[in-house]
Amino acid sequence: MAIVGSNGAWHSVVTLPETRRYSKPRTNGITMVIDKGLGLTETRDLLEMAADHIDFLKIAFGSSALYPTYLMKEKINLAREHGVHVYPGGTLFEIAAYQGMTEEFFQRAHELGFTYIEISEGTIDLPRTLRSECIRRALGHGFGVLSEIGKKDKTIKIQPARAVEQIYEDLQNGAEKVIIEGRDSGKGVGIYNEYGEVNDELLDALIAGVKTAHKLIIEAPQTSQHNHLLLKLGPNVNLGNVQPHDVLTLESTRVGLRGDTLRNCLKHAPKSF
Repeated sequence: MAIVGSNGAWHSVVTLPETRRYSKPRTNGITMVIDKGLGLTETRDLLEMAADHIDFLKIAFGSSALYPTYLMKEKINLAREHGVHVYPGGTLFEIAAYQGMTEEFFQRAHELGFTYIEISEGTIDLPRTLRSECIRRALGHGFGVLSEIGKKDKTIKIQPARAVEQIYEDLQNGAEKVIIEGRDSGKGVGIYNEYGEVNDELLDALIAGVKTAHKLIIEAPQTSQHNHLLLKLGPNVNLGNVQPHDVLTLESTRVGLRGDTLRNCLKHAPKSF
């Protein structure tokens, strides 16, 4: 993976303070954006401004079922033309699985142009064998697969040992990354308490169990969570459920163009005055 270079508007004047940041195409340092209903003009504006900093666009929850077919296809094509993968939210997969329509779901996702599928059980409970089978079937249809752990119900907490076991199983079945549930609020679910603060003990246990953070995508819808996770895990941590208007803010933080991470970068950089 290449390192991000200074080829922007200030390329001949300012060098990016963080030199470890990977550029696209990349397998680490992923930014997944949650799309809760951007129109084509908004999507085009976002991609023209920030496609170099977006790896995945997730059409949130089950909202893609409300798009007219032509509009869904046009939006997906637009993202793909800008080098961004697109997938429907895991909730839509869960509905299809619950209704016994997973094969039809995969076929329609292919017809619409989606490039990835999320296999999750944030609301329903999937039999373990069915979860594994769905990952393998999605791969067989030509999709990349992201799976997810964690429930949307705030009363159901992640159990580290069980979660690590599921992560390993998903990866062995072909999932590219495993998402840690954070919803679009980042409060009271996954690794977050009710105030949106990171439970570092739980996160550390998950990373220690998997041996690396690179196989995980941590849903982090709040900028305060971005700052915490970047300082803790470095500029190439995989983050998801990033709000569209926060993409450049996140990338600025990744490369040391915000004070939150610039202080760390300056500790190791030579001073010219």
